[in-house]
Amino acid sequence: MENIELENKIRKIIKEAEKLIPEYMQNEHDKRIANGNVSICIIDSNGVIYGEMFGTNKVRARESFRVAWVKASQVHITGLKTGEFEKLAFNNGIDEEKFGIERPDYIGWEGGQPLTLADGTTLSVGFSGFRGIVDLEIVVRALEAVEK
Repeated sequence: MENIELENKIRKIIKEAEKLIPEYMQNEHDKRIANGNVSICIIDSNGVIYGEMFGTNKVRARESFRVAWVKASQVHITGLKTGEFEKLAFNNGIDEEKFGIERPDYIGWEGGQPLTLADGTTLSVGFSGFRGIVDLEIVVRALEAVEK
């Protein structure tokens, strides 16, 4: 995929994710976590980073972006969902040393995942601000809306 075309698709995914935030804010548990200050970070296969912070509290949004970036960058390095990588590493299911991430730096939370576009392009995505399962779902739904 051409760089401009890929960038446009990634920006559409981010906009679709933004549209879903109000829906998930209806859940009191999710609302309490970041009070609407959530972030998305997408890294393409060349290491180019795209992202956006949502919400009015710049400090909380900054922290949610930091977490989203850590999730996305771990996926970029490992090719595995966050949470799944840790399970494999802690259960000796993979040689974790080959990835170069020290155990204290594992993110541990769900919310980071590789996503494959219709043309086969893989993106490393992190979303942060809600429960991990919701972070994952928002991005999958955003991609589905873009790929229709």
